[in-house]
Amino acid sequence: MKVLWKCARVAGLALLLTGLNVLGAEAAPDEVIRKTAEEVIAAIKADKGIQAGDRSKAYALIDQKVLPHFDFTRMTRLAVGRNWNQASLDQQKQLVEEFRDLLVRTYASSLSQYKDQVLQIKGTENQPGDTEAVVHSVILPSGGQAIPIDYSMEKMGDGWKVYDIRVDGVSLVTNYRSEFTDIVRRGGVDGLIKALDDKRKLADKR
Repeated sequence: MKVLWKCARVAGLALLLTGLNVLGAEAAPDEVIRKTAEEVIAAIKADKGIQAGDRSKAYALIDQKVLPHFDFTRMTRLAVGRNWNQASLDQQKQLVEEFRDLLVRTYASSLSQYKDQVLQIKGTENQPGDTEAVVHSVILPSGGQAIPIDYSMEKMGDGWKVYDIRVDGVSLVTNYRSEFTDIVRRGGVDGLIKALDDKRKLADKR
């Protein structure tokens, strides 16, 4: 669980360094990330409240810069894995909402961890006309070792959206899938919904 939380925290910092603000549906995926990094970093540096861990301000920044640019339905479906088809439509909706809220709170705690790290884009795996892409980047901590971050993205009607993040080769959704599978095995889909709600509440206390 500690490894999963660390992975999510690093992924959250990488995500929030990019912000994924709207640059138009025609912008290339790596360009979307590169152009908006400066904007989000500037917002973090300018807000002492976020730096001090003000959750309400962190949530507001995430809501404005991040949430519209994630495919949380696909992200949740991948994390839940084959058990997704066992869930009713109402349960699927609850799973998406709970998983999104958990990630928002995980990422919010990452905002106050920003300490002049630099995000470098290293290239993109896709061809003209592709609707899937992987954007390769690294976070360069001050005085630390570079951390590879890969964004799996898909092109939708309103632009490119992220559905997975790999931190040093470790997939965020794959990590969650292993844990979620065990929870569903013990308590069914409703048990997973409750577990996600419990995790969200715990994240609020961190």
